[in-house]
Amino acid sequence: MWRRLVLAVIGRLKTGQIEFIEGDRVTTIGQPGSEPTARVEVFSSKAWRRMVRGSTGMAEGYINREWDCDDLVALGTVAGLNLNQFDLMKRRFRFVLWPFQKLGPLMPRTTRRRGKKQIAAHYDLGNDLFSLFLDESMNYSSAVYGGDESISLEQAQIAKMDQIAEQLDLSPETHLLEIGTGWGGLSIHLARRTGCRITTTTISKEQAALARERIREAGLSDRIEVIESDYRDLTGTYDRLVSIEMIEAVGWRDFPTYFAKCSSLLKPDGAMLLQSITIEDDAYEVEKASRSFISRYIFPGGCLPSMAEIRRCLDEVTDMTIAWSDELRLDYAMTLAEWRRRFLMQTDRLEALGYDDRFRRLWVLYLCIAEAGFRSGRNSDFQLLLAKPQSRSLIQLAGNAPAGISSGISPK
Repeated sequence: MWRRLVLAVIGRLKTGQIEFIEGDRVTTIGQPGSEPTARVEVFSSKAWRRMVRGSTGMAEGYINREWDCDDLVALGTVAGLNLNQFDLMKRRFRFVLWPFQKLGPLMPRTTRRRGKKQIAAHYDLGNDLFSLFLDESMNYSSAVYGGDESISLEQAQIAKMDQIAEQLDLSPETHLLEIGTGWGGLSIHLARRTGCRITTTTISKEQAALARERIREAGLSDRIEVIESDYRDLTGTYDRLVSIEMIEAVGWRDFPTYFAKCSSLLKPDGAMLLQSITIEDDAYEVEKASRSFISRYIFPGGCLPSMAEIRRCLDEVTDMTIAWSDELRLDYAMTLAEWRRRFLMQTDRLEALGYDDRFRRLWVLYLCIAEAGFRSGRNSDFQLLLAKPQSRSLIQLAGNAPAGISSGISPK
């Protein structure tokens, strides 16, 4: 029953092709000869019923080896390019999905205590885990390849950090606030390159401990201070602010709070460099109510903003404007592909660290589906230079942005 219903609803793919194999039975849906293509092998009838629950059910089936796929990125890309059909499946099965859909609006907002638990659920898995697949600087955010597939992940992450330094016009006189320390890689690079003074905050104990150790080893303890504070509790004013892919953990109800707080922490001639994963504008309302497998198993409580939501918050609660932007959609797809390649090479070390087969399959699926989101255009990633009214020199500097990068102040 469930097999027949699932295939009937998603059977009219406009782009791409999926071949389902279940024993001797083979069913192909989609457009013949259309790319991308994926082959899904189903080992248990339970898999079909799980699929009715969307990405969470599909992920659980994959983790439990109820189905497998020859190319998870292609499968995710087909889904991203045919969202109308998958949305139709959700509508057709709303009598089953209703209890899950109703959870979205009722999800509690990200309080300080809940936020700390949600961050710990991901970032406190263990520094050793992330060191297995990240670059040497341990940047857990999109690199900047600039279309050059020949450069290494390490080079692309350095290019990203250099671009941040240039856009913020950092100098030894600058006091920079970083919201979202990570493992200290960005702060270390910026302090070394520009001599600026940095205060960086995180609510992850694991990250804070390793960041302090790395800063001490780099001989930069006199330039970088690591604090463990929720962004809502920060005080003082700073020349510049940087926040790299931290906003996704804020929660949609608190996006206005986040932007208002960032604006209040800047001097009148200050500026902020925001790097954010985004979702398509017309998918934002769905994202707010979503209980996808990534928001359940990887980033609890997370929500991606849309560019329209970012602009709305800037207009309504800040005096900042977008002076410059750079879209990193394909850069992120390349970054995720390299992370996955490195992760797959570390099976023995992952086992030694206690990460079992289910955990490894979960993370491979996460990295593949995330990459597919960027390749299909469902998701993107932006660097935005947000300028305060008196930051004239920065606005003029942004006007000299390289070709292919957007410059100029967006109207308020």
